[in-house]
Amino acid sequence: MQIILLSGGSGQRLWPLSNDIRSKQFLKIFDEAGGETMLQRVLNQIRRTCPKTPVTIAAARKQLSLLKKYLGDDFPLATEPCRRNTFPAIALAAAYLHDIKKIDADEPIVVCPVDPYVDDNFFAQFNTLAAQIHDDTPLVLLGIEPTYPSEKYGYIIPQTADNVSRVITFKEKPDSVAAQKFIDAGALWNGGVFAFKLGYILGKAEKLLGTASHAALEKNYAALPNISFDYAVVEHEENISVVRYVGEWKDIGTWNTLTEVLSSKFIGQVQADSTCDNIHVINNGDVPIICMGLKNVVVAAAPEGILVSDKVASSYIKPFVEKLDKQIRFAEKSWGTFKILDADDTSLTIKVTLNRGSRMRYHSHERRDEVWNFISGAGRVIVDGVEKTVHAGDVIELPCGCRHMVIADEPLKIIEVQIGEDISVDDKILYREAT
Repeated sequence: MQIILLSGGSGQRLWPLSNDIRSKQFLKIFDEAGGETMLQRVLNQIRRTCPKTPVTIAAARKQLSLLKKYLGDDFPLATEPCRRNTFPAIALAAAYLHDIKKIDADEPIVVCPVDPYVDDNFFAQFNTLAAQIHDDTPLVLLGIEPTYPSEKYGYIIPQTADNVSRVITFKEKPDSVAAQKFIDAGALWNGGVFAFKLGYILGKAEKLLGTASHAALEKNYAALPNISFDYAVVEHEENISVVRYVGEWKDIGTWNTLTEVLSSKFIGQVQADSTCDNIHVINNGDVPIICMGLKNVVVAAAPEGILVSDKVASSYIKPFVEKLDKQIRFAEKSWGTFKILDADDTSLTIKVTLNRGSRMRYHSHERRDEVWNFISGAGRVIVDGVEKTVHAGDVIELPCGCRHMVIADEPLKIIEVQIGEDISVDDKILYREAT
């Protein structure tokens, strides 16, 4: 058995804390484990319940730096060149296992999202899922007993109430009225966990995407249909089994469900008066937040913006986030962090923090000048092949076209001012070495 862990989502429903780079799976929300992320929590549970099962992480290319920071080189990565949806992501990961890792087409594969909040028994079901894959039931799902008619999940209607059952039908995200009818008929929520033999999904990729080759899928990834595995495969498969899961399960991809598992109601600089009831405030900003008279509300503040919402309504934030300017104002990387302090038409001011031993790539810019103001720490800069030691208080001017890099001998903080008419993250030319 092999496990594919889907970790490529951007987590728009957890805006403003999550963005395209610092996605929801990297948020340090489980402070009982000393700041454990969603990704680390799930991986630790898989290690406990399936200790000998290889795990491959399917992730967006933008996330590689953070994956390296939190996981090192412990896990193979099936990297998406850009974000599509779960069917292309699963197809690419399957092709990676077959073409790159040389996994046999008969190998059972279990696919799991990165964000379920569950007890260990959830992952202990993976062996049962794999064992239920047969020629007459090539696709096996993990079903969750529903607690209300949610519009966020797909619904599985089993033939029986047994632990393992054939599936009568599957419906992806119906409205609440239809969802209630499904629940009345004994339906289960789709937990986003799928099991099949590797060859099964390779065949689906060949049929629906035109190829099952890893090289071809990776090369043409941006042109692949942006479709979920549920819509592309599950809704059209006539022979499905479901394994029933009974136990704790929460999809913590939205604020109202995430707040149910947070051990603290207030994070960061927060005050609330005694009239507040059932509120959670997460402040990742630099200014304090005071709440008075609020009930059933979540407040989240970060460099990207501020959310103030009724907890139930917070589940429907995605369409609003999609309308926003997508400029990343804060990002965490393997080498440190950056935070945008100010931006206008001709300048951009950023606070950059470099971890000890980290370095920027040797590069140049064609359309902007830069000024680096070193505010703490010590390190070295190389400008057009000339090395210079820098400390707090030093200022380095970098005219357009010069090649430059910085190395942090100690933790280093820099205020970087970019000046130009066309400032863009794409304005960067990389060089092999500082010569």
